[in-house]
Amino acid sequence: MDITVGVCAYNEEANIGKLLAQILTQRTKEFRIKEVIVVSSGSTDKTDEIVERFAQRYGKVVLMRQRKRAGKYSAINLILKHSQTPIIVLMSGDILLQPTTVEQLCKPLKNPKVGICGSHPIPLNPPKSWLGFAVHVVWHLHHQIAMRQPKFGECIAFRRVFEELEPTAVDEEYIASLILKMGYQGRYVADAIIHNKGPTTIKDFIKQRRRIFAGHLYLKHQTGYTPPTMSNLCLVKLILSQIDFRAPFKTGFAILLEAISRALGYWDFRIGRSHIIWQQVKSTKVLDTKPPTK
Repeated sequence: MDITVGVCAYNEEANIGKLLAQILTQRTKEFRIKEVIVVSSGSTDKTDEIVERFAQRYGKVVLMRQRKRAGKYSAINLILKHSQTPIIVLMSGDILLQPTTVEQLCKPLKNPKVGICGSHPIPLNPPKSWLGFAVHVVWHLHHQIAMRQPKFGECIAFRRVFEELEPTAVDEEYIASLILKMGYQGRYVADAIIHNKGPTTIKDFIKQRRRIFAGHLYLKHQTGYTPPTMSNLCLVKLILSQIDFRAPFKTGFAILLEAISRALGYWDFRIGRSHIIWQQVKSTKVLDTKPPTK
């Protein structure tokens, strides 16, 4: 089955070359990557130059430039408009893949009842530092939640059953809301591992988590869809069940950061502050640790 890989990028010169190399060397059996569409939204670094070199060497790689940033949703709409396959694998330009990530992620779509699949992000941050520990706590909790109720972010695979997105700051969950509303099922694929890098400063951590929570509140308000990670009660129960008593102060620090971020995100929602075009979290952009091969 043919699929399109869509990559959304803004000033990703530090990682886009590594990601494209990994996309082009994916080990697939039942799925074939027919095209790789990279939308570069107002990039001012060497992102376009790097992608163009890949496009010249590999015919399936296509670079689409947006002169100005218009929100990630607009980049996704370009991918939707120009893709030629029934399935799209959508990812950001600041992640890395395992050799079989795409195959694993798409497998559940062989079932015609399944419309969208979510990947399993594992951060590359060293967990020994206070902030690295907090990043791992967040993503581990997301994994535990997704095992109970699928959540979608970072890298997803979905059926091309809608034309375009409305403006949103939480694109993957908005896509999920559209597809699930059509009656399709969602799947969380724990074996479809991707690697990202969490923030390395408190300011960036709060900036990122604040924007996401505000986006989820807007999504719930606009569509009625509630992303799984929005339930504070569910989150508290999971934290209590997963708490690391060997590092109580670090765990408390992680909980405090998340609570502050959610409070600020709620404030943004209440005053109508938009995060559709968000400030880049620069400390997440250099993935300088090689992920282990599965």
